[in-house]
Amino acid sequence: MNNYLDTTVDVYKQAALKPDVGLCCTTTPIWQLPELRIPKIMQEMNYGCGSTVHPRDLVNNPKILYVGVGGGMEVLQFAYFSRQKAGVIGVDIVDEMLAACDENLSTAENENPWFQRDYVELRKGTALHLPVEDSSIDVAAQNCLFNIFTQEDLKQALAEMFRVLKPYGRLVLSDPITENHMPESLRNDSRLRALCLSGSLSLKDYLKMITDAGFGTVEIRAKRPYRILAPGQYDTEEMIFLDSVEVCAIKDPMPADGPCVFTGKAAIYFGTEEYFDDHKGHILMNNQPLSICDKTAAAITNLGRNDIYVSESTFFYDGGGCC
Repeated sequence: MNNYLDTTVDVYKQAALKPDVGLCCTTTPIWQLPELRIPKIMQEMNYGCGSTVHPRDLVNNPKILYVGVGGGMEVLQFAYFSRQKAGVIGVDIVDEMLAACDENLSTAENENPWFQRDYVELRKGTALHLPVEDSSIDVAAQNCLFNIFTQEDLKQALAEMFRVLKPYGRLVLSDPITENHMPESLRNDSRLRALCLSGSLSLKDYLKMITDAGFGTVEIRAKRPYRILAPGQYDTEEMIFLDSVEVCAIKDPMPADGPCVFTGKAAIYFGTEEYFDDHKGHILMNNQPLSICDKTAAAITNLGRNDIYVSESTFFYDGGGCC
């Protein structure tokens, strides 16, 4: 599979020259914001599987990096919040995609009075060797790109993102995952991998790759059904279900007892006291849910109390809570 990256470049070269609306299936694009108009061509060239644009990440004039620019929709959305010269850096290895994105951004400038073309700086480069300085980025993002990589290359891409982020910077990702067995014949099919179908990891393995890169806090923000690889249509004897997952990884210090991973669990204390204090930084007010990381959920569960409820993972975490 030595040529899988070449195949990927060719797939997205063709997608740049002729928009392929069905290439990916974004479920949560931000199309409606005050005074923001997304050109139709950007929507047609939106080759992601979720959204990486979250307003709560984009405060205090952040410097933003977006890898794999596509038609430019998400770099435009990021620029909406940044609004400064070169506030958004878009990186792509495909010349034709960079050219298409540049043209689409000029169209967006004509349709959006607030947008100036120099808000976005496009650079040629690869996620494996980012043309970006160390510790210079507040928010980095990629959408439906990292799942294409082999695990060895994914490790390198995550290390590069970690390198360019400032301390406490945020990496926002959207990728397909699967809990089903992926046959090697599909994993080794370079075109299916380029189409974001056969490189998917399990959520557990995906998160471990992220935390192994050094990110001390990881948030699962959304998980949704994405695609099905069915027997007879693909080389598989069993149905393979793909979900798309949206994740935020924070470059904060790694806790001594391991990373804090939020998968949407909550704890509710319903005992006779006003609150419950585990004396480890977690205070549960009576009958008020508190978002907790999986590590804290396990510790509270292990207490064996019958007056604390710990929920299963909802795979939706929207901030707050404690670890």
